[in-house]
Amino acid sequence: MTTGELTERSDELWPGVSEPAELLKEIADWLGGYGNRATRRTYAEGLGLPTTSGDIHEWLPPADDPSKTMRPPLTDAWPTAVTRYAAVVGTQASQRGGPPPAARGRFRPLHWFRWCATHRVDPLTATSTHVKAWLDALNTAGAAPATRDRMLATVKALYTHLADAGLAAGNPAALNRRRLGLATTSTTGTVVLTTAQVRALFTAARTPRRGASPLDTARATAVVALFTLGLRVSELCDLDRSDLHVTRGRRALRVHGKGGKTRVVYLHAAAEEALTGYLRERDAGAGTTPARRTAQADTPLLLTRTGNRYRRQAVWQLLRRLSEDSLHPHALRHFYVTTAVEAGAQLVHVQADVGHTSIDTTEQVYNNAARDPSRSAVDLVGDVLDLTREETP
Repeated sequence: MTTGELTERSDELWPGVSEPAELLKEIADWLGGYGNRATRRTYAEGLGLPTTSGDIHEWLPPADDPSKTMRPPLTDAWPTAVTRYAAVVGTQASQRGGPPPAARGRFRPLHWFRWCATHRVDPLTATSTHVKAWLDALNTAGAAPATRDRMLATVKALYTHLADAGLAAGNPAALNRRRLGLATTSTTGTVVLTTAQVRALFTAARTPRRGASPLDTARATAVVALFTLGLRVSELCDLDRSDLHVTRGRRALRVHGKGGKTRVVYLHAAAEEALTGYLRERDAGAGTTPARRTAQADTPLLLTRTGNRYRRQAVWQLLRRLSEDSLHPHALRHFYVTTAVEAGAQLVHVQADVGHTSIDTTEQVYNNAARDPSRSAVDLVGDVLDLTREETP
């Protein structure tokens, strides 16, 4: 099916996609987490998204074409999403219509989103069967295993974010790469942080830096501490002050998770101390009295310097500043799962803590992580072999 045929068959902004504005917004948020613009553009191109001004033109219907009039809910949402996306990849948007363009190249029709549009597959409801069909199409077209592996890794990374944001039910690209003949030297797709690394991150957060106020330092410390509770980025940003409460004698947060589900997340001592310190510093600077704090209970739990709600971009910028590598917030969520299980926690309890719909998801996160060396039998085998011992002639 050609691009022209797709355009004639539908006046949709993005053929096959049920929530185009919401999907593009989340893609922009995901790409925005990468500090390097070239990386953002590479990932966008790998997904089949436009990265040039000329291509992005095709995403906005012309104002003088009544047949391309957007549905009321999209009138403002879609142009806003396109503009946001254009800013993230470092270009500008203007107005024309059509299905999602892709980067020029040999596999242009087979980039993920263009393949989905051609086959009328909504990316938000795509399954592993669709992903396998897409990989088969790439194989038939002559894409090398390394190319397919790279493209699959990009799609998998995106769906990790979409699932975390609650826009996708799961990750259809979380496939067994070895069975697909795509396994490389990498043993795991899950970044596993050590306890020492997380402690170093926390220390960096609470260390005053030049130009930062005590409130800035307290906020950074609170953000890192809250992430060690296994929260999603969206959950952290959506917290209100009223969500902090006491239940069963413990300070806890009322966390609003995926699918409108609410769960109680208890604070460990370090998180409680960090959050209490931040709120105390914030209230002192604003001259807030206890009575006034009660009246302002529905204000965001975390505020920026300008008094606005803390957003994903601010989270990513903070973690990039504090860590030597480009640390994704999800790595701290994985840290919670792996550390809790290895410390003896039951999977069902960890599942409840992090808000996984299925315990299988919790188990998958744990099993996909590189095991702690103490969980390996390699040293036992090494001791039996004792290859360093010199044989007696």
